[in-house]
Amino acid sequence: MYKWTLILALVATLAACSSPIKLNEVNVEDKSGQASVAMKTLTPATSAAAGDKKSNVATLDTTAGTKNATGAGAGTEALAAANARIIYFEFDSFAIRPEYQAMIETHARNLKVNKNQRISIEGHTDERGGREYNLALGQKRADSVRKALSLLGVADAQMESVSFGKEKPAMTGDTEVAMEKNRRAEMVIR
Repeated sequence: MYKWTLILALVATLAACSSPIKLNEVNVEDKSGQASVAMKTLTPATSAAAGDKKSNVATLDTTAGTKNATGAGAGTEALAAANARIIYFEFDSFAIRPEYQAMIETHARNLKVNKNQRISIEGHTDERGGREYNLALGQKRADSVRKALSLLGVADAQMESVSFGKEKPAMTGDTEVAMEKNRRAEMVIR
């Protein structure tokens, strides 16, 4: 009798911890030089037919940032991208927005040149949602930036990704401006 009570309590506990919100349903495209495949998950999987690795990172355009709107060279844009270290995300999303592609490419080039340099990618969320959900979303944000850098040739040994969820807000308050600043991934050079 005790055994069945324990099993029922465990099942009830697990059911209470589940969430109906799916974090891994985002379409992405692999631009790593292998066959392009649309994905819906962050966990790399291998294709049974060809053994190709599938990616979970948003499309990166390697020509982005070469010229600005006036047609001038990207010297100032490249400098700004090198100094920028924060990527902001849409609500409930871990897809990297196109305006951050140049910044990621600049950091990838710097990390490939400086093999001794390490980077920590910290994922953050706004205050909406439960603690576990936000930790998972923050981890997916950090992992999406890490995967983008990896696809650009950065060694995995140079990177680590960690989630802080909603525990370290950049801005306090419940305004949309404050929440936008908290939905981020920060790259910390070590």
